[in-house]
Amino acid sequence: MTVIIFTIAGFLAGSVPCSYLLGRWFLRLDIREFGPDGNPGSANAWRAGGWRFGIAGSILDFLKGALPVALAVYLGGVSGWGVVPVALAPVVGHAHTPWLRGRGGKAVATTLGVWTAVTGGWALLIFAVACGLAWALLEADAWAVQVGMCGLLAFVLIASPAAPLLVLWVLTGGLLVWKHRRELHEPIRRRSGRAAGAP
Repeated sequence: MTVIIFTIAGFLAGSVPCSYLLGRWFLRLDIREFGPDGNPGSANAWRAGGWRFGIAGSILDFLKGALPVALAVYLGGVSGWGVVPVALAPVVGHAHTPWLRGRGGKAVATTLGVWTAVTGGWALLIFAVACGLAWALLEADAWAVQVGMCGLLAFVLIASPAAPLLVLWVLTGGLLVWKHRRELHEPIRRRSGRAAGAP
């Protein structure tokens, strides 16, 4: 019963379109109109309102993944296979929010929040380093996200290769691939320069 309660709570937390609401409330804009993909996530908040809104959206998206999972694991006593639905729920809620007819964001920050809670903070460092290096070198940001997830997998395999964590990695990683599927059709190319204002 505890797992079900935290899973529902995690989905509801994840489904709140924080960056979209920031745009509506403070910019009086629909941030989905500021990117090629109609994304209501923090990347388009950055494009619509600059780095302040981009960072604010990223932090809120991160927290709505990290907080419900941390509460479940450290206060609710959820462990083992119970962690999988609880940790997956905020990511699914963000990626397919019912408040925007199922068209959510790409779930990168929320996924990172979930993994940070599950690993006690290590995922934040591992993912940030791997993704940051790839982001600086590769033209398509979607490939940088995949490099970050590969770095996270390497950490899990070395530190705690438990079956629930590996299944969670497959599910969250698969969802990120799905949400970035259009960009991943682009071949891997070295970055020659970054457009002004891009996050």
